[in-house]
Amino acid sequence: MKKKINLKIVTPERVILESEATQITLPTKGLGEITILPDHIPYLSILAPGLVEVKNGEEESVPMAISGGVLEFHENELTLLADTAERAEEIDLERAEEARKRAEKMMAEEKRNLSSEQYAAVVGQLEKQMARIRVVKKYRPQVMKKHT
Repeated sequence: MKKKINLKIVTPERVILESEATQITLPTKGLGEITILPDHIPYLSILAPGLVEVKNGEEESVPMAISGGVLEFHENELTLLADTAERAEEIDLERAEEARKRAEKMMAEEKRNLSSEQYAAVVGQLEKQMARIRVVKKYRPQVMKKHT
């Protein structure tokens, strides 16, 4: 029997996913994209906005977009505390595209008027929307056909 990881993905609003997995690929601030397998060394990291892909070896992967957070891995227990997390099927592509355009417009037009904190918030919003859009484009190609 293959070893598995006990995974829990949580946001401030809800538990997004609680399951077993054979591997989890996720974005980190320090090392970029990493994959956690069973018996990985203990690990603690800050999550970057991007794609989280959960595989359990039997079914297709469970893709989702996160906007950042923290991860802790210890003794085959992985906990992701995400600022926001959405499964691919939950993402509204039109809303994500509109939010991306608003963030890009604000960065271009208001850059001089934004404080460093406001600018960082706009950049964070842009990164979040780009992650959401990438997840939809990669895992929901039928949605993309409707928008082209």
